[in-house]
Amino acid sequence: MDINTRFSLDLPVFHGRQLPEPGIIVGYAALIEVFDLKMYNPQRVALISKKNRQYENEHWKVLTPRHQPEEILYKQLVFALKYEGINLLFFKKLFEKLALQDVLSLISEEPTGQYSRKIWFLYEWLMKQQLPVKDLVIKNYVPLVDEKLQFGISGGYKSSRHRIINNLPGTVDFCPLIYKTPGLKNYIDSNLAAQKDRYLKGIRKDLLQRASAFLLLKDSKASFTIEGESPKSKRAAHWGNAIGQAGIRDLNKEELLRLQQIVIENPRFIETGYRTKGGFVGEYDRFTLEPLPDHISARHQDLEILMNGLLNTEKLLSKSGMDAVLCAAVLAFGFVFIHPFEDGNGRIHRYLIHHTLAKKQFSQQGIIFPVSSAIINKIDEYRKVLEHFSLPLLELIDWRETKDHNVEVLNDTVDYYRYFDATVQAEFLYDCVNETIQRIIPDELNYLVSYDKFKTIIEDEFEMPDKMIALLVNFLEQNHGVLSKRAKEKEFNSLSDEEIHKIEKIYNEAFKPG
Repeated sequence: MDINTRFSLDLPVFHGRQLPEPGIIVGYAALIEVFDLKMYNPQRVALISKKNRQYENEHWKVLTPRHQPEEILYKQLVFALKYEGINLLFFKKLFEKLALQDVLSLISEEPTGQYSRKIWFLYEWLMKQQLPVKDLVIKNYVPLVDEKLQFGISGGYKSSRHRIINNLPGTVDFCPLIYKTPGLKNYIDSNLAAQKDRYLKGIRKDLLQRASAFLLLKDSKASFTIEGESPKSKRAAHWGNAIGQAGIRDLNKEELLRLQQIVIENPRFIETGYRTKGGFVGEYDRFTLEPLPDHISARHQDLEILMNGLLNTEKLLSKSGMDAVLCAAVLAFGFVFIHPFEDGNGRIHRYLIHHTLAKKQFSQQGIIFPVSSAIINKIDEYRKVLEHFSLPLLELIDWRETKDHNVEVLNDTVDYYRYFDATVQAEFLYDCVNETIQRIIPDELNYLVSYDKFKTIIEDEFEMPDKMIALLVNFLEQNHGVLSKRAKEKEFNSLSDEEIHKIEKIYNEAFKPG
């Protein structure tokens, strides 16, 4: 490593980003540039202000000149760890570039210092290679993840060799990380699960069961709709039954294959199980059939190691005290980014949200969480959240078209799916969970109360059978509380104009907002 290397960058524009003010780029973004690491830049770039200002926003973490690190690699890494948290992908790519002697020099700068120990631990953990360094004998342990910056697991395991508490929320083969943003902290502090439980405690059990049954089917249909499919009710109900059992069965490869078989009822044209070839999400050129990928899946050669990593991380997180929604985001989005199957990935991805929320006892009291229904309401945002990972990844993948118009990945990509920043995905999922608690579940329960009120009056006054009442409500819903001319002349031609007027009045009274 050249001792004269300058690590900080004095630029007006950085990768298309206009600097918010004159400053010097430092930390991870600067080091990625200097070492030419094949990875995407962090969501938030660290900048030393020339105006002596300190603030942060979505894209920049601006610090004062007194925070500027010295122009030596160790000090730059200390700065990054201290102010930007842990970036596992960065350290993996950096360690692959550094000579062993350079790594040993790094950790000898401050042999018992916390940042030196973190770098040492990360090298041996990520590279699966022990360095020729003696075990530490000092007493104090330091947590690897700074929980002021990022979410870790409570406790963790102690590495006596490094005097480090490994509180990473994952395993070496799958460990996305999430930053502690104000939005996520607010959601966690508001304790949405407790809010939900307090609300549901006052609801009749029979009403809850009916709402749960309807929401289950609705969520199942929504999950198919997101994929652009319109399944028959029987197929949607079958998948709904699987969602209803989420959290009961242990998650393993066999369980994932079982779920895929439920999703794909007719596998004539689909190879079930983990893919044995490349995969992508996108379109084909209409003339040449060349792939036009929006997302490129993990290489099929890497699926066993990635999926074993994900499943082992699921076991770790299910026993940890880490927030349920954060765990669900890491596992579900990690799964869909890996895209292990030829088909069915999207629905199983959303199933994993149900599974994790149930396993972590976030969703309980016999009512399903209609996550897919919330996602449909935010479908454009959902696509952006998926693209937030996929589009930068496309720039890093070398691929070629195969004879059958698939993609073949030519470079090593496994770490991109192991070590990604899941903050944006976690924020989106919490927005969806919040919507289910604040709007979707209450709306369904209120609807059932209104329906029962309407049904009781109609039964008493008109002795109408249940099936006809259901049809009546359907027509009134479609026509904003007024029975259409067609319905009056056909299905309800036995009713007088006076009776119809009365029914419309009863309906609008029963279903009035608020």
